Amino acid sequence: MTGAESSWDPITLEVFRNLFYSVAEEMGVTLCRTSFSPNIKERRDYSCAIFDGDGRMVAQGEHMPVHLGSMPTSVEAAIDAVDLRPGDVVMVNDPFRGGTHLPDITLVEGVFLEDDVVRAEAGQDVKPTFFVANRAHHSDVGGMTPGSMPLATEIFQEGIRIPPVLLVRGGELQRDILDLVLANVRTPVEREGDLTAQIASNRTGARRLLGLVERYGADVVSEYMGHLQGYAERMTREAIRRIPDGEYRFEDAMDDDGQGNGPLPIVVALTVDGDDATIDFTGTCAQAAGSVNANDAITLSATMYCFRVIVPFAVPSNWGTIQPLTVIAPERSLVNAKAPAAMAGGNVETSQRIVDVVLGALSRAMPGGIPAASYGTMSNLTIGGTDPRTGEPFAYYETIAGGMGARPWADGLDATHCHMTNSLNTPIEALEHAYPYRVRRYAVRRGTGGKGTTRGGDGIERELEMLGDATVTILSDRRVGRPYGLEGGEPGATGRNSVETREGETLKLAGKDSVRVRGGSVVCIHTPGGGGYGPAEE
Repeated sequence: MTGAESSWDPITLEVFRNLFYSVAEEMGVTLCRTSFSPNIKERRDYSCAIFDGDGRMVAQGEHMPVHLGSMPTSVEAAIDAVDLRPGDVVMVNDPFRGGTHLPDITLVEGVFLEDDVVRAEAGQDVKPTFFVANRAHHSDVGGMTPGSMPLATEIFQEGIRIPPVLLVRGGELQRDILDLVLANVRTPVEREGDLTAQIASNRTGARRLLGLVERYGADVVSEYMGHLQGYAERMTREAIRRIPDGEYRFEDAMDDDGQGNGPLPIVVALTVDGDDATIDFTGTCAQAAGSVNANDAITLSATMYCFRVIVPFAVPSNWGTIQPLTVIAPERSLVNAKAPAAMAGGNVETSQRIVDVVLGALSRAMPGGIPAASYGTMSNLTIGGTDPRTGEPFAYYETIAGGMGARPWADGLDATHCHMTNSLNTPIEALEHAYPYRVRRYAVRRGTGGKGTTRGGDGIERELEMLGDATVTILSDRRVGRPYGLEGGEPGATGRNSVETREGETLKLAGKDSVRVRGGSVVCIHTPGGGGYGPAEE
């Protein structure tokens, strides 16, 4: 098929939808299989996507929602900062220059046609025809505590901050840039392995896109990227059009910021006008002293997710999904923080609460169509120290699942990752092999889902016995405020954190806490349940 012969039709659109999706999925498979860290290899804490020549997202794999909605900001930052040439790869993690929080490192690469590569070698100016990008959560990028999710008060305490820079130039790894990063982390071998896996992932995506060009022609591929974006926009607008016009308000809060301040309210006013929606966070509290601040990319990502899930059609999440949405996030608020705010928890904790308030507003606009609140926290657990088995440093990071909110038509699921996280829990065998721990308990936390006509899902009990001394940092929420129920349903139970010392004493930990523990101690994370839906007596 040539560009001149191509025309828009539903069958061809569906073919290309699956082709683009398969490219992003294969990028993810490459990253998963070639990475070093259990956080990426086992938990799959990564995301991959492809973009058109203007840097607008076309398709994504079924990866992490919190990454994917915000990744276009990284691509935009890379394009603005670097004149990309064939073989160049930009690396970025700075939340104020296109990133989200420092452990999430994004690599962006331009995809050039064969003729453009030849022209570039001759010294001519060329532009990428497409872009590929991936983002992976690295288990350590330096900072105050192992795992790089500290209870910080400014971003400088959280790890190495990377503006858009070339990690690969003209196909050659920039060893000085890589060495600079590796000199600032606790686990350099693992970090190098994960970064090179990310490079391989983008190369896979670039090869597959060029294969599509060879088969269909660049004009047709580009044309159907635009058609797919337009289709996603039309379907999103149709879903919004089904909501009655009006303003719908909702409010919820973060427990605290880890620095003694809280609760921290997040307020939203959702205004629906035909097939447009304005999501206004005016009234949300000011950016926090602690590390639960979110930037505007995270807020857009969480909002986009909420509207994507109400579309009752099989459409991709891409640039078109965002077009009907106007997001107002006041500067220097909790949902649009500015430097030098600490940002580690905004991506993982505040994003979940943003989802809770937007879905809460939608529940008032669409009665009977939105579930109760899910567990509302990723219960981030980071542990690090020296592995007594090897004498080498280690850094572990994991998000722990919880209970899904009850749906109007069915109970919530137990022990599952919800909303902005789509990762897996590290399998016991992989965990005990990679780290100096023994899993003492891993079970469903029965009775924690809220009662209702349909009940909320139950949380998780995860208990790890340390085989050596370690620093433990927990960044969690819903330890005070409970996940809300809807239509008379009861809220889910709060979570709790504790340490059992080797002397048998139980020490209660705060929702956001950092402690030094001795070998033989047991770290216990019990996650919240989801809210119930409808009166329990019915």
